[in-house]
Amino acid sequence: MAKSQPENNREIAALLQVMADLRDPEGGCPWDVAQDYRSIASYTLEEAYEVVDAIERGNREDLREELGDLLLQVVFHAQIASEEGRFTFADVVEGIVEKMIRRHPHVFIAEDGRDAEQQTLEWEKIKQLEKSQKSEAVVSLLDDVPLHFPGLTRAVKLQKRAARVGFDWPQIEQVIDKLCEEVEELNQARNQMSQEKIEEEFGDLLFVMANLARHLKIDPETALRRANAKFCSRFAHIENRVSQSGRDWPEFSLDDLEAYWQEAKTV
Repeated sequence: MAKSQPENNREIAALLQVMADLRDPEGGCPWDVAQDYRSIASYTLEEAYEVVDAIERGNREDLREELGDLLLQVVFHAQIASEEGRFTFADVVEGIVEKMIRRHPHVFIAEDGRDAEQQTLEWEKIKQLEKSQKSEAVVSLLDDVPLHFPGLTRAVKLQKRAARVGFDWPQIEQVIDKLCEEVEELNQARNQMSQEKIEEEFGDLLFVMANLARHLKIDPETALRRANAKFCSRFAHIENRVSQSGRDWPEFSLDDLEAYWQEAKTV
């Protein structure tokens, strides 16, 4: 049975009321009323990325705002569920509180201290137990890795799951050897095979790159975002130099632009 909405926090209660009013079929916002879980899913994902972007930029004011936008998405989904009689925002909060307590026995239940690596292993064991209790059916270790994760993130999570049962290279050198092998296979495909096969080999290369990131304890999505930001910064330097010259882009050779790029690396 769904629980009543929380009343002990005025800010949260006000937000819940705003969403309820927006979803009111009589007098609410037509756009909000028309939405369902699926139609707002892309907005939920977008808001999560904007939170990450604010973190990467180090802008705490933007982070505050983006966290609010992400919270609104949680409230939106919960409001739809409440209208269906499925669950409420209060149920969502209660569920995550119970889960965090259950997954942190070293904090909430007297136990010997664990370091971060030991706690990560224990966390995964508890998660697996929770999943097994939800269903008696035998499922793959990989079944609940969401399909809609960004590709590199999902690759890392799939690899982590497989590594739990020993399907993993023990030495990083083996991953690098596999990377070189995939580069060669892509090169062969580029010269000899169809576009579909080239895409397949390129995917294999990215998958191994994600595995290398995992072995290096690097988040590949974070690394790529930072590389993107670095490219934008350096390309902006090239744009400034071209603008200052008073000449048009076609008048610059690739060597000219490369010289500006190298210059940007020293700024």
